[in-house]
Amino acid sequence: MSKEYDIAIIGAGMAGLTAAIYAVRAGKKVAVLERNAYGGQIITSTKIANYPGVPGVSGLELMRGVYEQAKKLGAEILDEEAEAVDFGGEMKKIKTDEGEILAKAVIVATGSREKALGLPDEEKFTGHGISYCATCDGGFYKDKPVVVVGGGNTALYDALYLSDIASKVYIVHRRNEFRGQPFLVEKLREKENVEFVMESKPVRYIGDEKISGLEVEGLEGKRTFDVAGIFVAIGRVPATEIFTELNKDEGGYIEAGEDCHTSVEGVFVAGDCRTKNLRQLVTASGDGAVAATEAVHYLG
Repeated sequence: MSKEYDIAIIGAGMAGLTAAIYAVRAGKKVAVLERNAYGGQIITSTKIANYPGVPGVSGLELMRGVYEQAKKLGAEILDEEAEAVDFGGEMKKIKTDEGEILAKAVIVATGSREKALGLPDEEKFTGHGISYCATCDGGFYKDKPVVVVGGGNTALYDALYLSDIASKVYIVHRRNEFRGQPFLVEKLREKENVEFVMESKPVRYIGDEKISGLEVEGLEGKRTFDVAGIFVAIGRVPATEIFTELNKDEGGYIEAGEDCHTSVEGVFVAGDCRTKNLRQLVTASGDGAVAATEAVHYLG
């Protein structure tokens, strides 16, 4: 049996839940679809340093409050996974593992996921020494040695950012030259506390409850780095596979400007799965507010 709503939101991270708050406050009947734990990737962070007004709170604590706020206001949080969509009609259709959702407007807020290294204990140490966001977690490693894994612009920018915080920054890259911009490489060469570890790949995390080191294998064998943190920056993958009707960039991110309008009328996108330059909690929240407001305007 189909269930009908004014607005269906796919994803219950910061963008999706913020959108739900704005939409229900505008008097709309709203469903939020999320099969996994609510809150998105930030719930693995033990401390948040750069979200205004809540310094030091954990990601889980922050998102629990956002979730409860959306639910208390009247958003229906459905434990369902979107498996396929049909945005062709006036009523948008979302096929889930529990049935079908019909909605006059849809907000896609499925986020993105980091590419992991695939080493043992990666999940265990995520949030306990392994991070995928230097600007989020770099402050926790002041005057401590860290590793950045990757060779693109993100890794190089992360290393530059961390070089002003950490005591030492090792950049581990599997090739003999970086894929990122040459001017970033030159800036890093000028840093006394940055060391390039080229033609090398991580092979083992070291630690008990939290990271204490990283074993790397290169042309000359294995080498162990005693570090407090490991920043993995080998790319991200947006969770947008099922949205074949929407225009995307070459990386799979759904194309939309700051108004969050997609290429299909009545479908909006918010958060990390949108084409944008900065992917942070504050920008996800902002997207959610904009997408919901635009969806309400669309409904009239």
